[in-house]
Amino acid sequence: MPVLIVLRTFPDLAVCEHCDSVYRRRTLASGQVARCDRCAAVLYRASSLDIDRWLALTIAAAIVFVIANVYPVVRISLQGLHNEATLWQSAAALAQGAAAPIALPAALSIIVVPFLQIALLGWLLLFARVGHRAPGFAPAMRLLVALRPWSMVEVALLGILVSVIKLSGFVQVLPGAGVWAVAALMVLITIIANRDIHLLWELTEQAPPDEASAR
Repeated sequence: MPVLIVLRTFPDLAVCEHCDSVYRRRTLASGQVARCDRCAAVLYRASSLDIDRWLALTIAAAIVFVIANVYPVVRISLQGLHNEATLWQSAAALAQGAAAPIALPAALSIIVVPFLQIALLGWLLLFARVGHRAPGFAPAMRLLVALRPWSMVEVALLGILVSVIKLSGFVQVLPGAGVWAVAALMVLITIIANRDIHLLWELTEQAPPDEASAR
């Protein structure tokens, strides 16, 4: 709670996620990284993306997210029979067997959480592009930070590749358009969602008094 209170009241401060040390933010040159003096953890990095590029990459992530969830990630062929599976179908298939307990966490980490990250970031950046804070700015910022550890698109891609390698010895396995979209999504999510989003506090206007009091 103390960390949340500090960030709501003083958005120009940076709080170490590991030891709760508090620092005043400074402008960094390109490529520079701010680290905690106490535990050497990364506090924030210099951003090489402006709002327009950040928004463009977020829109690209939304496009490949749709492709990854609509088109099959793999196509399996055996003796003239064919079967395809999308990400949603893969998560649903887990619920049918012994791995049922991990079906919901898998769906959340590879589908729901990335969707929320893209949607929230796109919402914030659309308003930030004109220098304003989006409605619900503070809750959206807090939710983006909370979602970051739960996005595991890279784990999904690794699981797909392992499955393809194991199955290829028994059946014909072909990668679908979805698997390439998952690979692109992994890269884009890393670029757009792992940036220091607190920069949006500095790049947008101060919130109205009623919103500031709500934070």
